[in-house]
Amino acid sequence: MGVTKTDLFSKTQNELASYAKALAHPARIAILEQLFKTKDCICGHLVTEIGLAQPTISQHLKELKNSGLIKGTIEGTSVCYCIDTENWNKMKQFIGEFLNQDLNSDKMCC
Repeated sequence: MGVTKTDLFSKTQNELASYAKALAHPARIAILEQLFKTKDCICGHLVTEIGLAQPTISQHLKELKNSGLIKGTIEGTSVCYCIDTENWNKMKQFIGEFLNQDLNSDKMCC
């Protein structure tokens, strides 16, 4: 979506869409699961654990970082990644509120 199009939507709608995009690929889900499983920053083990090429992992890490779900710190020549707990909790709240909307049964189509 172009920059001008995102202006049509609220900040919350844009953030929720960004989180959904980040979660919309199985490789990114696998990376997040690995980060949770490790419970520590991961530097170079994702290629071995996930089984994808380094450039592919790097692209998925970039998407996750852009969404704010993970953060990276530089350690020597490596970038180490971990879950950004503040943004993870924010995403859980946004998605929970979105999914917990009640349907008005009186006005259902069909």
